[in-house]
Amino acid sequence: MRIVLAAAAALVMTTPAMAEDLTLEAVFGSPSLNGPSPRAMKLSPDGTLLTMLRPRDDDRERYDLWALDTSSGEWRMLVDSEEVGTGAELSEAEKMQRERARIGSLKGIVTYDWSPDGQYLLVPLDGDLYLAGRDGSVQRLTDTAEGELNPVISPKGGYVSFVRDRRLYVGALGEEPQPITPAEENENVYWGEAEFVAQEEMDRDTGYWWSPNDDRIAVLRFDESPVRVVTRTSIGAESTSSFDQRYPLAGTDNVLNELWIVNAADGARVKADLGDETDIYIPRVDWGPDGKTLYVQRQNRAQTTLDLLAVDPLTGESQLLFSEKAAERHWINLTKNYRFLKNGGILWWSERDGFGHLYLGGPGSWRQLTSGDWVVEELQGLDEDNSIVYFTGNKDGVLETHLYRLDYSNPEAQPLRLTELGYSHGVTMDKKATRAIISRSAPGQPPQHYLADTGGNRIAWIEENALDADHPYAPYLDSHEASRFGTIKTPDGTTLHYEMILPANMEEGKRYPVFMQHYGGPLAQTVRNGWTGALRQWIVDQGYIFFQLDNRGSANRGVAFEQPLWRAMGGIEVGDQRLGADWLKTLDYVDGDRIATYGWSYGGYMSLKMLAADPGTYAAAIAGAPVSKWELYDTHYTERYMGDPREVQDAYDAASTFDGFEKIEDPLLLIHGMSDDNVVLDNSTAMAAALQKEAIPFEMMLYPGQTHRVEGPGISVHLWNTIMDFLGANGVAGGPAE
Repeated sequence: MRIVLAAAAALVMTTPAMAEDLTLEAVFGSPSLNGPSPRAMKLSPDGTLLTMLRPRDDDRERYDLWALDTSSGEWRMLVDSEEVGTGAELSEAEKMQRERARIGSLKGIVTYDWSPDGQYLLVPLDGDLYLAGRDGSVQRLTDTAEGELNPVISPKGGYVSFVRDRRLYVGALGEEPQPITPAEENENVYWGEAEFVAQEEMDRDTGYWWSPNDDRIAVLRFDESPVRVVTRTSIGAESTSSFDQRYPLAGTDNVLNELWIVNAADGARVKADLGDETDIYIPRVDWGPDGKTLYVQRQNRAQTTLDLLAVDPLTGESQLLFSEKAAERHWINLTKNYRFLKNGGILWWSERDGFGHLYLGGPGSWRQLTSGDWVVEELQGLDEDNSIVYFTGNKDGVLETHLYRLDYSNPEAQPLRLTELGYSHGVTMDKKATRAIISRSAPGQPPQHYLADTGGNRIAWIEENALDADHPYAPYLDSHEASRFGTIKTPDGTTLHYEMILPANMEEGKRYPVFMQHYGGPLAQTVRNGWTGALRQWIVDQGYIFFQLDNRGSANRGVAFEQPLWRAMGGIEVGDQRLGADWLKTLDYVDGDRIATYGWSYGGYMSLKMLAADPGTYAAAIAGAPVSKWELYDTHYTERYMGDPREVQDAYDAASTFDGFEKIEDPLLLIHGMSDDNVVLDNSTAMAAALQKEAIPFEMMLYPGQTHRVEGPGISVHLWNTIMDFLGANGVAGGPAE
């Protein structure tokens, strides 16, 4: 912590004083106060170009494709999204896919794909496909009313493929693609796409995979006829639309999956044997390095077993290689941290010892490569020729993610950290693990991006993002306050980490209100030693102490830390947040009667549970897009933690926000986007109706046309003014107590 605060102070002192008041308009306006925020950074196959998506200075949501010559250091725009794009409306399928990827608000170019020879880039834009050359030339590949989903260039560069109108299309590069999967009379059958829960919960956004030799494609065919139809209403400012969406509510039927291996040249296909049980998930599909084996991960409905199948692409016959079993009262956490080796071995990630670690080998001959009370977060690169694996993890402390290198040929070797302490890092590497693109940030340093060698040494800045006089955040540095990190112990001795930011110039003897933010759910870690943006600084500028705590159940702390959520959501997390509130009340500069709590999505659910469980503890609560009843959420996420409601309804009843809601007596603000297709609006309207029936007062703000992410320059300003007005009207205004 001392390193971080010292670094932040140094940055402030070396910046010329240009103090301005931080406003919401600046926080959510353009250019971003975070500084340049490139996305999708990739190295060309030959390493001579580094490409990225960069936002426009006048529109932080619109991205263009840029390239850096790694030899000369010169930047140039490859594709101007405004000049090339048509502005055409995206298909509903592509809109929903972007929502699943949490990029629904972005415009222009949001993804691209290098050709294997490094001469072209495949660029989707405004519902059509373009082929961009290294020289900046652009060729339009499609011009249709229908959109193209999941476009890719095949591994050897011979074909372009995409999904259109529920069929997979393939064509030689530069030629007109043709469908190679059959037209289905049943409009609920899809080829090559990822079903809803795969996109939303499994981190799988495609339904087809090319073999390394360009000769075959593994294609998922799913039938969503068994899935219940839910009428989703999208309420806009001037119109209302209804969508009959097949949404797999917890405890109801899922899609039926089949996997086919299709010949790229003529469409001939064989069906893969996935076993007799049909109520399964297919989270991952991969080809072996030589293309002779297709590896399929099969997960049971309860998500307690993950099987690895080896499928013969010529016959479709499968063999069970091994099964990964969840610990008692736990579940299988899916991962992409594995590689199939050229020698037939497997590099595999498992939580079998209680923490997520790497293993080498195969059935019956596993050797554990990493160990300890920490987790491997992401496998980043593999150099098979030198038996080196690169990964990110929190070996040096749970608040920071670092890049490590390990020689897996040496049983005595230990991971070597390659990145600098005092920052949290994100990393991507090229396929041969010859270079790394490293992104890092600290509480006093917005994200920086640089190109590094395999020793972690910086070759060149991609975006230094220095906090100098020209940085968009420079006018507000004078009031920037450092994050303070610490720990709280639970009664059983478990360590919980918190982050706190104090207002500037606090008056001795005065007590200040707290803005207590929480998420609380699985798969997320909110307390990190990294940049978190200007919004928290704006909250602190309003005279609040900002505070957040990672309760039990959150990510990157191992199995035992997660287990309390098993069939008991809304229990241990609520108690841990109460511990945080009780601890705050022991501080002489905290006004214990003015602790407001705020959360969104799972955090919104937590706000409701916290008010009901501990009346009087919180002065007010904001519940944004809350899940009010877990039967209204999807199968894969909900049943992973809660089980099947058809078998454990009592657990669902206890986890529901309607269990004890009548005890709510503290001020409550409900917020929801009226076009939310993730946590649907029914969650908030059902809670509102229940509160009204019991004559419990509350406030509500609805946002027409907004989805699960209520955002946008004007909308975000309105949202946060609404929150602050609500707090002020209920006795939780910022500033010291009189």
